[in-house]
Amino acid sequence: MAHGRRYREAREKIDREHEYAPAEAIELLKELPSTKFDESVEVHIRTGLNVRHADEQLRGTIALPNGLGKTVTVAVFAKGDKAREAEEAGADIVGADDLAQRVQDGFTDFDVAIATPDMMPVVGRLGRILGPQGKMPNPKVGTVTMDVGKAVEESKAGKVEYRTDRTAIVHLTIGKTSFEDRALLENYAAVLDEIIRAKPAVAKGRYIRSITLASTMGPGIKVDPSRTRDILEEAAPAAA
Repeated sequence: MAHGRRYREAREKIDREHEYAPAEAIELLKELPSTKFDESVEVHIRTGLNVRHADEQLRGTIALPNGLGKTVTVAVFAKGDKAREAEEAGADIVGADDLAQRVQDGFTDFDVAIATPDMMPVVGRLGRILGPQGKMPNPKVGTVTMDVGKAVEESKAGKVEYRTDRTAIVHLTIGKTSFEDRALLENYAAVLDEIIRAKPAVAKGRYIRSITLASTMGPGIKVDPSRTRDILEEAAPAAA
């Protein structure tokens, strides 16, 4: 695929064979030619898991210490007091059967969906719509809960869901290119800590195979996958 001049210039600044330390990779990413909009910063972690086995799949949530740098739109499926609780917590869209009907009619203009357990018989019918978009409420990641107020507040604050895809890669956004280097590094470190914590007990062989950082429109930067501890401490001398 042909790339534009800005992309080619950015790629020339990157050593494609070198695995950078996390702090170096973030510093390099922010030095690359920028676009006219505030790009997202993405991390792609290739694991050695065999995701054909259910007990080797990763799925969970993580609250990034510095958020995502974007407004998160939250929809809540709830009734009565729980609907009011969701509204008071800052949910953007709240409804029950009426909201489910809107989704069936094609409305999916939200980032996160939360539901109370009693609404799941209704929400469950929306799986074909919300599932492929990664928006289906799930008790394993805290989006099917009676504590809808807390769930809304956490989603608004930057709590994100992660999961391995069919090729055993975890894709996550960790912020914006406008973030300070330290803020991106703290979010990166939080993601690595969570992925390591969530390592399945049955996993064999090398767990983290490779890590790549990239902006929305930029080339990938290889990050040393062995640098998983003391990430913030390593960057401290440079920051000073």
